[in-house]
Amino acid sequence: MNIRKVSSDFSVTGQIGTNDLKAIAEAGYKSILCARPDGEEPGQPGFAELAEAARAVGLEAVHIPVSGMVGEGQIIRFHQAWDSLPRPMLGYCRSGARAATLHATLGR
Repeated sequence: MNIRKVSSDFSVTGQIGTNDLKAIAEAGYKSILCARPDGEEPGQPGFAELAEAARAVGLEAVHIPVSGMVGEGQIIRFHQAWDSLPRPMLGYCRSGARAATLHATLGR
């Protein structure tokens, strides 16, 4: 993982796997955001599998898949997740860019 800090409460990284979740929790993250659609790339772990494994190590998880431009519905869902999930939050997608774009909509 190549975790990049975006703000004091939010960082991003590329695709994670179930074997990364313990280290993510140990690094102090409280929740994860997946901005990647399931099945985008062969061999990519599905969100349901990651969410179940995340819960097992004490992380909450939310899936807000983004393909192309970020839409209003995705922005609304991200703001709701931001307000309700514990932080710090780690966002991920293929490169971290879509997760960072969702965070940028907070305007903070």
